[in-house]
Amino acid sequence: MNDMVQNRMTVKLSNDTLATLPEGVARPGYDRARLTHGIVHIGLGNFHRAHQAWYLHRLMQAGAAQDWAIIGAGVRSYDAAMRDKLLTQDCLTTLIELAPTDSAAEVIGSMIDYLPIEDGNAPLIRTMADPATRIVSLTITEGGYFTDPATGGLDVTHPEIRHDAAHPDAPVTVFGAIVAALRTRRAAGRGPFTVQSCDNLRGNGDITRQAVVSLARLSDPALADWIDHQGAFPNSMVDCIVPATGPGEIALAQSFGIDDAAPVTHETYRQWVIEDAFCAGRPDWDQVGAIFTDKVHDYETMKIRVLNAGHQLLANAGELLSIGTIAGCMQDPAIRAFFQKVQRDEIVPYVDPVPGIMPLDYLQLIERRFANPRIHDTTRRVAFDGSSRHPGFVIPILHDALDAGGPISGLCLAEALWARMCAGTREDGTAIPPNDPNWDALTGVAQTARTTPEAWLAQEHIYGDLGRNSAVADEFCAWLRLIWSDGSAQALQRYLTGGAG
Repeated sequence: MNDMVQNRMTVKLSNDTLATLPEGVARPGYDRARLTHGIVHIGLGNFHRAHQAWYLHRLMQAGAAQDWAIIGAGVRSYDAAMRDKLLTQDCLTTLIELAPTDSAAEVIGSMIDYLPIEDGNAPLIRTMADPATRIVSLTITEGGYFTDPATGGLDVTHPEIRHDAAHPDAPVTVFGAIVAALRTRRAAGRGPFTVQSCDNLRGNGDITRQAVVSLARLSDPALADWIDHQGAFPNSMVDCIVPATGPGEIALAQSFGIDDAAPVTHETYRQWVIEDAFCAGRPDWDQVGAIFTDKVHDYETMKIRVLNAGHQLLANAGELLSIGTIAGCMQDPAIRAFFQKVQRDEIVPYVDPVPGIMPLDYLQLIERRFANPRIHDTTRRVAFDGSSRHPGFVIPILHDALDAGGPISGLCLAEALWARMCAGTREDGTAIPPNDPNWDALTGVAQTARTTPEAWLAQEHIYGDLGRNSAVADEFCAWLRLIWSDGSAQALQRYLTGGAG
């Protein structure tokens, strides 16, 4: 499609053009000029816009939550690119729902501004300190919480955390900015805002509380006590598959007649389970499908183990075998069978039911979602940051299996596939571009592990003492040797026929 044709057929997304969007495209029915903010969201990527922002939009469509609009924010220089894209279209987003056989487009308008990205984060601190801000929500990825793998607490030795402790008025981290804003609110006699993590971490609210309070304690113990006693950090479980946006997604929005610089595609399924622990009010998200419960941990354990750990089973094997998407992995007979066997024998036994769904039923739901051919969720995206995702999603299951005396062969094979992937080449000889914040270090260890597999498990910041467990070491080392000698496909077949590495 040439530019002239494209320009005639599409409408540039903005407040002024909402009324001229093509018929069949849903759009805000509320007056966006009358919205006022109640939420600051930090880390505004695709997932947030297809999830929390969508739930809020649904409330606004019903005439509620008009004073809970979102202001976007970031603390990293790369956030500026998203800010520029969204501000040019008045912070509107096209959401495209991809069912297996068709799709539908909707424009949501629950976000009304995006703060400047500045050194010292003054605009962000100032807006969070505003009494209108009652929730600060986060999607900063699992690796963004500065967790010390040895203690499980805040890594107080990290250079950025040390900077924020020494320079609390000019922080560089999201947690430093939150502490600075809470300090301002306390000094002004205002109450705190709720800090709401929407990341895939078990106990994400507890981890966020720990990070904020621990950082505050480094510079102001009295402030830390006030935050701990007066603040709120609800745990939550979030679930919706949201692929990255590329040229194909932009072209898909154009096929609906919308010129959107940052559209979002997503599956037909969403779930949001939230602990009802807010200190400054909240939107009634339960009126549009969210679940408020004190059993968040049960929901998140089911999701993190079956979906998130399951993603790692698929993505590392798929990357090695040059399969580009998760749906493509599910179409590969050996990878799909590997996924199913590990899930049924080594993951689901350590998942408790939640109201309305049993673990095996949930597994079948996940299989259908992963197999949706219209969700172009890349193996590269899912495999990204394995140094956070494997410790967060896979390794806890391995510990439970060891404690229960259950089988661990498939989980060890999954770790061996990741180790082989981190060597930086696929089995067809093509290079795997860097795909982890610690890629260089991982690649060095992975190359050493080609001849000395024990070196991979010796990464205690990832595996703790698992490398000294003979059952784990024997399984892992045998699988990695087999992968290097005979290939991943042969290793998968050996596992499926009941063999070990």
